[in-house]
Amino acid sequence: MSTKTSPDLQVLFSREQIAERVAELGRQIDQDYAGENIVLLGVLKGAAIFLADLARHITVPNTFDFVAVSSYGKGQKTSGAVKLIKDVDQPIEGKNVIVVEDILDTGLTLDFLKKLFAQHRPRSLRIAALLDKPSRRLVKIDADYVGFSIPNKFVVGYGMDYAERFRNLPDICLMPPDYPE
Repeated sequence: MSTKTSPDLQVLFSREQIAERVAELGRQIDQDYAGENIVLLGVLKGAAIFLADLARHITVPNTFDFVAVSSYGKGQKTSGAVKLIKDVDQPIEGKNVIVVEDILDTGLTLDFLKKLFAQHRPRSLRIAALLDKPSRRLVKIDADYVGFSIPNKFVVGYGMDYAERFRNLPDICLMPPDYPE
């Protein structure tokens, strides 16, 4: 399961494993929304790559939009406070909405977004998370679509970063806790 990408980063999930799982999620969403339209709402910046790949595997009519929130600084710990930086550009009232997130960790961000989007009165509101880290949950929230469940480790790659670095890695890698800033 693990291979090396550099002397510092160990692969947790390879690009092939990710591609296979994202395709499976796309098929599941197609089954759940057969005959309907959906709006994919990507949470910037981390979910951009996941959303792009997921959208290509969904055959039901879909559009996408992005929101930006902040809960992390430049380190490996959340600040605990979530703030909206960019809201949706299109109305979502009466629409089937899937919030697409890179990682469901403490649950604070997705809880914040779920409450915010519920105020827009969508027809349905679900969550797709590439990674789920249930051991870190501070708020009771679950994703409807989960790529992989992971242990309490900091990960980078496939859109996820450490101080804005490593988003471009095609694999999901473990970040050593003592990695220099």
